[in-house]
Amino acid sequence: MISYAPLWETMKRKNATTYTLRNKGKPYSVSGSTMERIKAGEAVSTNTLDAICYILECDITDIIRFIAEEKTKEE
Repeated sequence: MISYAPLWETMKRKNATTYTLRNKGKPYSVSGSTMERIKAGEAVSTNTLDAICYILECDITDIIRFIAEEKTKEE
């Protein structure tokens, strides 16, 4: 599972808001609907992750984290 917890921490550290991601990164930007997907913990494209890294001037590990889920016996 992908967690966006590092994104919120990075945004706080850099004094950035969702407005920053939607409007300050031209030509890169993140749409409002994509921000809603991130808030809900849903998947987004690597292009979106690239744009966020560009806007926040950070590394991918500053915006997402992989959390392994337990496998069931059937898997």
